[in-house]
Amino acid sequence: MIDVRPSQQMRDLGVVQHGAGILAEPARAFDLPAERDEAERITDELFAAMERISQVHPFAKGMGIAAPQIGIGREVAVVQPPGDASAIVLLNPRITDRSDETDEQYEGCLSFFDVRGLVPRPLKTTVETAALTGDMIPWRSRDPRGCDGRLGR
Repeated sequence: MIDVRPSQQMRDLGVVQHGAGILAEPARAFDLPAERDEAERITDELFAAMERISQVHPFAKGMGIAAPQIGIGREVAVVQPPGDASAIVLLNPRITDRSDETDEQYEGCLSFFDVRGLVPRPLKTTVETAALTGDMIPWRSRDPRGCDGRLGR
């Protein structure tokens, strides 16, 4: 039996791993609504990647993935909270506010899949994200100690 490292499993599913240059490069924002079709195409690719990953590794506390993690240097991420909650798509996201109070929990990353660590995060964060029309809208975590509050950062 061959022992495959978890990071190799993620790589085999199309998730770029630590050390790849694209993870260190700034992602490029979308010019919306002009690049609406491109934003939708890449968002669909992120959902497809999440589906592949969830078939191999269930994430009971939810999952988030950004375009650079699948080799696309664009500013879009998808956050899937646990349970039946709807996924959150973040286009051209910008953190606009965060609380000084923090919470530390153990976290992992799809692109550093062999590593878990204690990560401090603000209890509350507000993110401004673009709609496909180009309008900017605020997104706030519903449960600051829960998945959507941590994954959106």
